[in-house]
Amino acid sequence: MPEDSIEHIDFHRLNKHAISQALVTHMYTADPSVHVFNGKIYIYPSHDFDAGIPFNDNGDHFGMEDYHVLSMDAIDSKPEDHGVVLHVKDVPWAERQMWDCDCAHKNGKYYLYFPAKRADGIFQIGVAVSDSPTGPFEPQPKPMKGSYSIDPAVFQDTDGSYYMYFGGIWGGQLQKYRDNKYGEMYDVPPENESALAPRVAKLSDDMLECAESPKAVSIVDENGIPLLAGDNDRRFFEASWVHRYKGKYYFSYSTGDTHFINYAIGDNPYGPFIFAGIILKPVVGWTTHHAICEIQGKWYLFYHDASLSKGITHLRSLKVTELKYDENGAIQTIDPYPGLER
Repeated sequence: MPEDSIEHIDFHRLNKHAISQALVTHMYTADPSVHVFNGKIYIYPSHDFDAGIPFNDNGDHFGMEDYHVLSMDAIDSKPEDHGVVLHVKDVPWAERQMWDCDCAHKNGKYYLYFPAKRADGIFQIGVAVSDSPTGPFEPQPKPMKGSYSIDPAVFQDTDGSYYMYFGGIWGGQLQKYRDNKYGEMYDVPPENESALAPRVAKLSDDMLECAESPKAVSIVDENGIPLLAGDNDRRFFEASWVHRYKGKYYFSYSTGDTHFINYAIGDNPYGPFIFAGIILKPVVGWTTHHAICEIQGKWYLFYHDASLSKGITHLRSLKVTELKYDENGAIQTIDPYPGLER
């Protein structure tokens, strides 16, 4: 929900209508990635705090500097906060803005993938390693070769391969890249051209690097035509996530300035993915970001809104609600505040 409409919201009424309440209230958390490791639920959020920077389109007010891990024994359990597991001061190459992260597990090790800005203000993606899903995580001394932009999300396929999806426009800097090369002259394409695509790369066996050059992930309409840059209600902005359901690959993402969580469906991890619809209608606060996870035979959408901070978009809170499919595999659209006219 745009910031210019926040002053008109009755937050007491909004929270009464909300389908879910904040998972934790002792700190602000956002951008969840969620996995079940060894039968337990682990949430890897970004950690919001007030950096004292005014709102702008580059996201400078999102001054996050560390990561916490939350765990739950069951979906209705109270989350346990395991404290700071990685701080920007511990990362040799990073200076600021540790945004959305994700975690993967392989051969007894846990790998935390995170974006951060170097001293020159350019985002790259790093990886930190731990023997435990709750950290602490030891960062690699340098960022992943060839990585860029933000919002890493790691998907494990049924054959044991791991793929990292990433990218975000505007503050996420994806618009500054063409063919995986940075250029200050680049920008968002004109509205009548194909929209910028998120990126995907298979990970190396040791999980520390990309095993290939990142590839564009094509999101297309029902006729196979890539979505246009001006199709703001459907095109990709940030917040990649991939899950499998009944043999199909579901790529979900945020539309950014139009505030939807959308999804598209494909036959393999690289796509193309055919646009399929809206998962989540707009939440309070400018950003929207999510994860989808199967837990004990049911599917859940983890997301955030800014209802506890009364609309301050960089002070967000994690929420969760059940996600349902119809008989054809379509995801049923979720209204975060049903019955509330906005």
